[in-house]
Amino acid sequence: MIPLPLARIAEITSGALSGMADPRAVVRGPVVIDSRAVEPGSLFVAFSGARVDGHDYAAQAVRAGAVAVLATRPVEAPAVIVPDAAAALAALATAQAAALPDTTVIGVTGSAGKTTTKDLLARLTGRIGPTIAPVGSFNNELGHPLTVLRADAGTRYMVLELAARNAGHIAELTRIAPPRIGVVLNVGTAHLGVFGGKEAIAKAKGELVEALPRTGVAVLNADDPYVREMAARTDARVTFFGRGEDAAIRAEDVTVDGRGRASFTLVVPSGSAPVQLQLYGGHAVENALAAAAAAYELGLPVATIAEELSQATPRSRWRMEVSDRPDGVTVVNDAYNANPDSMRAAFEMFGALGRGRRCFAVIAALRELGDESDTLNRELGRLAGGSGLAGLVVAGPGAEPVLEGAQAAAAAAAQRGAPPGHPPQVMPVVHVPDAEAAAALLAGWLRPGDAVLVKGPRAMGLERTAELLLGGAPQ
Repeated sequence: MIPLPLARIAEITSGALSGMADPRAVVRGPVVIDSRAVEPGSLFVAFSGARVDGHDYAAQAVRAGAVAVLATRPVEAPAVIVPDAAAALAALATAQAAALPDTTVIGVTGSAGKTTTKDLLARLTGRIGPTIAPVGSFNNELGHPLTVLRADAGTRYMVLELAARNAGHIAELTRIAPPRIGVVLNVGTAHLGVFGGKEAIAKAKGELVEALPRTGVAVLNADDPYVREMAARTDARVTFFGRGEDAAIRAEDVTVDGRGRASFTLVVPSGSAPVQLQLYGGHAVENALAAAAAAYELGLPVATIAEELSQATPRSRWRMEVSDRPDGVTVVNDAYNANPDSMRAAFEMFGALGRGRRCFAVIAALRELGDESDTLNRELGRLAGGSGLAGLVVAGPGAEPVLEGAQAAAAAAAQRGAPPGHPPQVMPVVHVPDAEAAAALLAGWLRPGDAVLVKGPRAMGLERTAELLLGGAPQ
């Protein structure tokens, strides 16, 4: 961050110094909300959570090197006392972003693929200047300002991931660090129950392009009609990416190899170049195109873009992580989160990777789907049950619709595949309470050379299943 004395931090946050805080003491960063992440020169922001109160760690943070604590009540340490810690954090980040007029802010949003696209784009912008991007999915009212506060006078690009849990959230995030380029990937069914419909989701995602200046650029997915319509909601210049011929940045001759990795020809207005992705799943093509479109607007030549895309490997955990055990069992850990769209993409990729092998999957009921929950979870069950698996494990609560759909699809598939005069061999569909039970069950099913897909909503913690299958890595 840009170094700031405590007196200036108090002024920006409408706070008051407390605990013998020296107004001339300088915070040089990082700004952290976890006392274990404190470094010399840090500012520790204390939040009161349901299980942990950061104020209890104030003295520990200062002993570890924090200059002071941003707190909502007096603590036994030098502090800036503010009415609302989240609002103060946002105000501090807003002031820091305003002090970096030469930094280009790029915002990325969409129902799926935000983190992968952000990681790809940060790699591309890193070729032309120092870049700051979120770690993992720091994309909400806390993670967003914390990422902005990592920038300093040398930062030339901020690639920021913007999430929306309700209308107005993205607009609030864009006020902290106003974007010059806005990338919208798709409008899907994530958080359908919160928003009430895809039209409402589109309205919320479109807040990003509405925040762009006339001199900015909106990078929009031409293949998604909800995103394409956002062109009418911005005064910025619009560039489209996609697979169709009308997209300025497009993929041609797309193929997918036996491991589920796509190759294609990247076409831009000035030429073309081959791309061979190391990322898994055909849906990674859209993420790569979105990153390519933004990078092209920044002046990167197509050959450089294609080279970087072809060398990129996953940076963020639990997103299509493909690992091979010594016995040849392949585990696909895509357990960071799930919605109906990402589930379909995962099973499509797994179908390519698992061709000719015994395949298993661990899934869980999807959440935040509102009135459509039972219907969409039943469809998820049918998708999994009809995917040619050797066995399916459904973990956690709310599994009844998933089990119903899976069992019906598995029975129908078995009936179709049974030789005349022989009883159908129905795929086992088993419900277990948690991630650990899923791993224990699979341990008895798996044989050398098998493949396993692990995917479910974040709250289920199914990454633990994958870790246990791979040898019990710590949580």
